[in-house]
Amino acid sequence: MKEKTKIAFFGIKYFPSRGGPVEVAENLILNLKDDFDITVYCYSNPKAKNHIAGVEVVQFPEIKMGSLGVFLFYALCFWHIRWFGNYEIIHAHKIDSFYFLKGLSKCGKVIATAHEAPYKRDKWGKVAKKFFKVCEKRFLNFKGKKTAISKPLCDFYKETYNVDVTFIPNGINLSEGRSEDEAFKFWPKNVAKDVSFVLFAARRIMGTKGLHTMLKAYKKVNYKGEIFVAGELDNFPSYIKEIKELSKGLNVHFLGFVSPLTALLSMVDKCDYFVFPSETEGMSIMLLEVASSGKPIIASDIPENTQVFDDNDVLYFKNKNVEDLAQKIQWVEENREDFDILGLNAQTKVSDYYTWDRITLDYKDLYKDLLV
Repeated sequence: MKEKTKIAFFGIKYFPSRGGPVEVAENLILNLKDDFDITVYCYSNPKAKNHIAGVEVVQFPEIKMGSLGVFLFYALCFWHIRWFGNYEIIHAHKIDSFYFLKGLSKCGKVIATAHEAPYKRDKWGKVAKKFFKVCEKRFLNFKGKKTAISKPLCDFYKETYNVDVTFIPNGINLSEGRSEDEAFKFWPKNVAKDVSFVLFAARRIMGTKGLHTMLKAYKKVNYKGEIFVAGELDNFPSYIKEIKELSKGLNVHFLGFVSPLTALLSMVDKCDYFVFPSETEGMSIMLLEVASSGKPIIASDIPENTQVFDDNDVLYFKNKNVEDLAQKIQWVEENREDFDILGLNAQTKVSDYYTWDRITLDYKDLYKDLLV
């Protein structure tokens, strides 16, 4: 029997995933593991070894030194691949791992997948943003196969640097389960289990997620319903202080980071509708997951959102515009049946175009081309 092609996944810090780009890579791995011999380089984690059957892991301790620690982790992964690896393909994920693309190219065929331009995020300092720019330059000068999960990002690279980057979108697994019991672990105390609520969710609560715009808009319409906010609150104290102040006068419940995914999806199933006010994104898995449930969505009109859904699928408001979002919230209150139809349209679009079983075929074709 022919041996499977050996592939290393590089740039994967948390395995199991905590969301974000690693969730994309993890879903890809799940759909590739039967056809390829996959090894994941990740932080040490007792759950990593048996997380996905048939997938090998090489683990190194997380170095608690911020961005420098991440760089050192990638360096350890690179040197392991350089001296001990025997891979035909190395699939690098995330801009911050692309510093090592040239070295990796000496170890096998390399494909690099950009998930976003992280220097646009407000969570990073000046030094980290400068480093991301250096890594991005290495990506653009890289002679191997370049992909990105964002069509606007591909267009930006072409228009600004005349560099061709292949667009392959994110996707979801329609078979993802739900766990009501897990969801109720995050349920606010003294709030009925059958209460109607609006949901906002992110991995981390930070300025570019747009929660401040959302809360200002709900205050503007004097909203009396329940608002559930899911996401880590520990990373940006000054912003969280602002959010807590804005939440006064509203029925806002901070749930923390809702995990596992089965709990979050159960929360989505229970909400009235979902608000996605992000100011910048790559291509949001969260948006796809919510749309797959059929729940209607109000979202910012950033290109990364409008590349996926149009006005027949999602109710868009002008990015960062409190007044426009307030008007859309008011419209929802008065036109609920029409709003619900948008949710069903988005659900159909996800099923038709954004599932991993379809998208994995594109990556398989790229791998095949690399080995020719």
